[in-house]
Amino acid sequence: MLQMKIKDGFVLKNVAEVTVVVPAGAAALDFNGMITLNETGAFLWELLKNETTEEELLKAMLAEYEVDEATARAGIEKFVKRLSEEGLLA
Repeated sequence: MLQMKIKDGFVLKNVAEVTVVVPAGAAALDFNGMITLNETGAFLWELLKNETTEEELLKAMLAEYEVDEATARAGIEKFVKRLSEEGLLA
């Protein structure tokens, strides 16, 4: 199973009741902007601060939210793909 983790230099902030990811330090040189996350995205982000797998994310999501496995898996895959495309995963 592939281990994933958020790259160092990105932080989660709550700004006016909105959760956003912003670069800090050296990461700000390569990533210009911010990403807005919903509650589920913020939940997954927190889990990705430590190395984890998609299966571990799925188990955590199913335990935390009332969602069926297929919907949760699809959401996780989409989220991980976006983080990867943005260069936020180590």
